[in-house]
Amino acid sequence: MIRTVHVEEITKNIKEMCIEANHYLSEDMDAAMKQAVETEKAPLGKQILTQLQENLQIAAKDMIPICQDTGMAVIFLEIGQDVHFEGGSLEDAVNEGVCQGYVDGFLRKSVVKDPLIRENTKDNTPAVIHTKIVQGDRVKIKVAPKGFGSENMSRVFMLKPAEGIEGVKHAVLTAVKDAGPNACPPMVVGVGIGGTFEKCALMAKEALTREVGSHSTIPYVRELEEELLSKINSLGIGPGGLGGTTTALAVNINTYPTHIAGLPVGVNICCHVNRHVIREL
Repeated sequence: MIRTVHVEEITKNIKEMCIEANHYLSEDMDAAMKQAVETEKAPLGKQILTQLQENLQIAAKDMIPICQDTGMAVIFLEIGQDVHFEGGSLEDAVNEGVCQGYVDGFLRKSVVKDPLIRENTKDNTPAVIHTKIVQGDRVKIKVAPKGFGSENMSRVFMLKPAEGIEGVKHAVLTAVKDAGPNACPPMVVGVGIGGTFEKCALMAKEALTREVGSHSTIPYVRELEEELLSKINSLGIGPGGLGGTTTALAVNINTYPTHIAGLPVGVNICCHVNRHVIREL
């Protein structure tokens, strides 16, 4: 049975999600930030986390963006194979939703039309859109505006298979150490292991949308997430990069099969707001 979805529904939801993501912390991130205030051992770190909490409360109450960098819109679409879209182009509908969200929501427009000519598009389009065809007749939308303070600190490592799990740990810790205060810690660290050059980066990006506090269902990956979080928090970078025991709130890892000759590792770092909104239509 084919289910018809009008593309106007996509536009409407993405507009709302762009505005929501930029003004309100997601429930999982809110809980993680509040927990961090309680567990942070350094007095200065605790003070900074408290100030970040105040900023988040003011943003929600006064409808002010939680960060001045309202990001480039990254959209993940999981489209059921029994869905038929009508009313126009799906990609155009997504970009129209981003346009309306950023223009009508008075969000900062940060996208330039050409990477070298640098002329602003003035509506934050185009979005970066990733689509996946799945079973069923639903459409799952993830909107994750990505600021470039943290995006610029992200890395891809093309490791040799012999480097193994220790090589993966070293790569992730290297990326976090090199990021230091520039990624606006406490950060969330998305990691993609396997696939190809672009696949590991995409997995790392999508890992940031997974609920903070949840873990991989693969036992060794869960252990790796927990070990890396502990090691990152022992680096001493701390909230705002000014020292402390809370450098990261979570390490989320996705894995995928890879070639016998390779071990790609993507590390996508996100700042303390880690904006993401998920809806299913």
